[in-house]
Amino acid sequence: MLRKIRNGEEHLIANDPVRPHIPFEKRVGSGKDIFVLDDGGDTIRAVICVAYCNEVPTCEHDMELWSQQAVQDGQHGSVAVFYTVWSYDKGAGREIVLKTKKLLEKETPTTRFVTLSPLTEMARKFHLRNGAKFIAKHFDCQNFEYV
Repeated sequence: MLRKIRNGEEHLIANDPVRPHIPFEKRVGSGKDIFVLDDGGDTIRAVICVAYCNEVPTCEHDMELWSQQAVQDGQHGSVAVFYTVWSYDKGAGREIVLKTKKLLEKETPTTRFVTLSPLTEMARKFHLRNGAKFIAKHFDCQNFEYV
């Protein structure tokens, strides 16, 4: 079951392998969400953090700036940026990315679904294997798009 993070689950971000330095408070609220995939009970299978921007960010700074800018402009950003994802269960990473995309397509004005991924072979293989297309490489990250 895909759902937003609940009160009392803030500790989950300590397991973020990509961006553990981003505090919980900067991951939720206007312009941002954290989604959790669970088994319908108490077992967490995966977590994904999303920022809503009006442009595809090339770094964390841009992502933060552009998600806040969309909020200040009274908009829900049209670009959902999946900036970190981790799983506790084989196949759950793929499942949470695809389910989050499907949910956001139905419930938000989001029209693009991109990543802000680290420059690792593991991230590249994960996104390409799961149907994303490579769109850009930057100084310290790369973007893939789920269409």
